[in-house]
Order: sequence, then structure tokens, then C-alpha cells
Amino acid sequence: MRTVFWENNRVKMIDQRLLPGEFVIAEFATVAEVARSIQEMYVRGAPAIGATGAYGMALAAQNSAANDRDNLLDDLRTAKTILDNARPTAVNLSWATTRMLDLAEQTVLPNVDDLRSTLLHEAEALADEDVEINRRMGFNGAAVIPTDANILHHCNTGALATVDFGTALGVIFACQEQGKPIHVWVDETRPRLQGARLTAWELMRAEVPMHLIADNAAGHLMRTGKVDVVIFGADRVAANGDVANKIGTYKLGVVAKENGIPVYCVAPTSTVDLNLADGDQIPIEERGAEEVYQVGDTRIAPEGVPVYNPAFDITPHRYLTGIVTEEGICYPPFTQSLRQAKTAAEARIQRQRQARGSQ
Repeated sequence: MRTVFWENNRVKMIDQRLLPGEFVIAEFATVAEVARSIQEMYVRGAPAIGATGAYGMALAAQNSAANDRDNLLDDLRTAKTILDNARPTAVNLSWATTRMLDLAEQTVLPNVDDLRSTLLHEAEALADEDVEINRRMGFNGAAVIPTDANILHHCNTGALATVDFGTALGVIFACQEQGKPIHVWVDETRPRLQGARLTAWELMRAEVPMHLIADNAAGHLMRTGKVDVVIFGADRVAANGDVANKIGTYKLGVVAKENGIPVYCVAPTSTVDLNLADGDQIPIEERGAEEVYQVGDTRIAPEGVPVYNPAFDITPHRYLTGIVTEEGICYPPFTQSLRQAKTAAEARIQRQRQARGSQ
């Protein structure tokens, strides 16, 4: 099933905070609740957050008491601000809410209920596109994975991080569909343990050969020749190819380069932010101390310990072999290849929107 979806005028999603112990579908009836679901990480992963933002905008339209277009647009602009503030690093969120608001502002229909329906259809289309995009990325990336490869993977980038299939884990699932033998080293990914809790859960359900490792074991595995390729996702990619991803990604890129191991970021073009020249301009979210000083309900550090908890780091583009997108693999110079991929993707989306409108 999908990670996030619309049902009975509610935004519904898998509560990822509870996995792997419990599988619970949470539902949210207001824009404020949807924003909270993003902030508190019921849903996580840039593409899944983007889809949630789009559904949040559709929900804002459904809940609005406006009887005319101008007042409905005002309510949508307010909703966009609330949703965009939920998490600052993942650009997919503002990309999706901007897409929804732009459509609303550009569409003139006989009554506001028609506009409400149009926005819901657009949110559903965005979710459907995410699944298609992920499969395209997965098979693009599978082409650079050697047979019998040992793949080092960081954080969680599977179906749980998207609407379905996944980004970097989508590459692994594509290899499996092709019958290509692989093995995955799964970083636990402190402090929220998305690798241990979520990636291990997804790979075991799919029967992909894997071992869970402590984050600090990654360098040892690379130095001793037990890693053939490193792959991970992204929450934002700057115009020059610098990547913001889950904290700990940067050191993997550095150590991989030291050991001559190829490194691929797997991210949809919606994650590429051409407005930011480099990664130093990407805002880095800082999260609560409790994520570090305790695991689950168990405290592992002294009372009152000072904590610094950045959720992401920046991997400079010089450590990347390539960036896998739905439009193909981008190679250096990334300033050119990413812009070309972004342009191709936007043209494809426009064609699909026109095709839906003609039906």
C-alpha cells in the first residue's frame, strides 16, 4: 500500500514512528494536523513529504468556507505557509505546495467547488507521478550497480520515504526485479535509527540479502574492500550538485572517495533546487535533544547533558560520482546536467497535465 494517501476527506499515512513494532494508519483532518504529521515525522522522506504537502493543500481547499475564488486563494496561501514551515530542509515540500498554489492561481472555473476538485485531482496526480518517477529512477540507477555488488545504504529511502517504491532503495528493488544478485549493508542511521527500524524492515519484507551495521562500521567495511558502491537519497540538491541528506552522509562520501568507491545520490528532480548555488545555502534543520539522549523510551545519556542535533549534513558535489534522477544519471558538471534534467522533467509534467485536461 502507499505511504500517504487520500481517503474520506482525510490525509492518511503510515505512522512511521511506530515501525517496526506496530503498523498503524494515522489520519489527519486539518492543515495544522497535516503540518504536525510532517514535523513530528509520522511521515518522512522528501518525496513522501512533498505528496503530503500536496494533499494538505487539497485538504485546505476542502475545509475552506470560502464561497468565492479570491477567498479560497487566501486560505490556500495561509495553508502553504503553515505546511512549508513544518520542515525547512526538504525542498519537495515547498515544491509541492507551490505547484498546488500555482495551479489554483492559474485556473479559472465557474465555481469554487470545481477548483476544489481540480486541486484534489492534482494532489492525486502528484502522488501517482511519484510512483512512476521512483520506478524510472530505480531502473536508471540499477544500470550502474555491478552484479554481486555489496551496496552501502544510509538512512531510509524506500517506499516509506516516498509514495511507493523508493529512491535509493528503489535502485535496490529494481536490481531485485532484474534478478541481479546484490547484498546491502544497512547503516543504522542514528539518532532516529531509520536504517535499523525502517530500511531493515523493508529489505527483510522484500527478502533482499542484507546486514544491519552500526554507523561507525561503514569506514572499516570500505577500507577492507567489502563495499562496491555507496547510495543514498537527498532532501535537497543545490544547483552545483551539493547534497543535503541525513546526518552522516558527508563522512560516507569522504571515506568512499578515499577508498576509490563510487557514490551515487538518488533523487527526483523535484528535490533539485536551482535557486541555491551551493549546499552552504541549504537550511539545516536542528531537532530536539531527546532524539540523541534517549533511544525509544530509554535514556542513554546523563540528565541535563547538552545536545546538538542537526538532522542533515551537506555532501559537496566533488564526492559524488553521479546523481540518479528520473530523467537519467547526471554527471559532472552538475550545474549543466541537473538543469537539463530539471527542464526535461518539467516539460514531461506539463505534457501529462495537458493530457489529463484533454480527457
